[in-house]
Amino acid sequence: MTTIDQTALDAFMGQFVTDFGAAMHAATVVIGDKLGLYKTLAEHGPITAKDLATRTRLDPRLVEEWCGAQGVSGYASLDPASGTWALSPEQAAVLADESTPAFLAGAMWLVAAMFKDEEKIRTAFETGRGLGWHEHDHDLFHGTERLFKPGYLGNLVAAWIPALDGVHERLQAGASIADLGCGHGASTILLAQAYPESTIVGFDYHAESIDVARKRAAEAGVADRVRFEVASAEDFPGTGYDLVCIFDALHDMGDPAAAASHIRAALAEDGTWLLVEPMTPVEGPVGRVFLSASVGICTPGAQAQAGAFALGNQVTDERWAELIAASGFTRFRRATETPLNRIFEVRR
Repeated sequence: MTTIDQTALDAFMGQFVTDFGAAMHAATVVIGDKLGLYKTLAEHGPITAKDLATRTRLDPRLVEEWCGAQGVSGYASLDPASGTWALSPEQAAVLADESTPAFLAGAMWLVAAMFKDEEKIRTAFETGRGLGWHEHDHDLFHGTERLFKPGYLGNLVAAWIPALDGVHERLQAGASIADLGCGHGASTILLAQAYPESTIVGFDYHAESIDVARKRAAEAGVADRVRFEVASAEDFPGTGYDLVCIFDALHDMGDPAAAASHIRAALAEDGTWLLVEPMTPVEGPVGRVFLSASVGICTPGAQAQAGAFALGNQVTDERWAELIAASGFTRFRRATETPLNRIFEVRR
């Protein structure tokens, strides 16, 4: 018979309860983000739960309970003397201010999507047929935009483009750019804002995301120099691009080798491919995020497409270099990195 080590059992049960609480709390974060509770608390706090409910036009009793959940989770603080709730500047940056690279609340939408899609993901395990991006709950599309956009705000123009040989100057002078797997267009629009002399096309096979991207471009005032079209990385139109970008999407493709070959054909002779991929290897909290996402999103997404690849999101530099070299490219280097991403420069 197996002997149970009571100390080890207690420790693991404690870990499980911690995770259970975090998973339950994640739903309250999505609710607070979608209903504007965090933003109202940041703007008007310190404020009582009753006044917060009044300002957001929500049920006072449920808002009171929501505030309690934020307090016990360390996501807000209560002043017992006045009965008011508030966010610290740091909490506000993460939970309420979408203009800061620290904003993370929107990322919890991915958690909501994973749970909403649990039955579909389970079916993918049973059948091996995968689960296409377009088959997921819409929270995934919005959550992905809101997860990655803060990183783009903090790094894309400030660090990633300058790390590529001569690309910043070329874009300033006016260049042709393709952004593949653009989703809602967060990266595409930032490039258009930073480089007004350049023309940019965002491509994505998901038509609903392209519709959203067009609206985002109009709202940002860059629709005159950026456009969005429905196409995949294997068949997007056009040639002579000075820069082709793929942000955290190549590993999701069923045939990244075919995509790489098409990109090479579409690039100008002296053009650059900017490839951004998740950091690897990763452990701890970030590793849990990446590998859990790979189970429910990345790997089944690739399995649902034509092609023999289902790479997951933990592809090594060596594997990428091998795959990309096989497509005819001769230069591949890690140009820079963040704690979450590797930024590669690829050239013909």
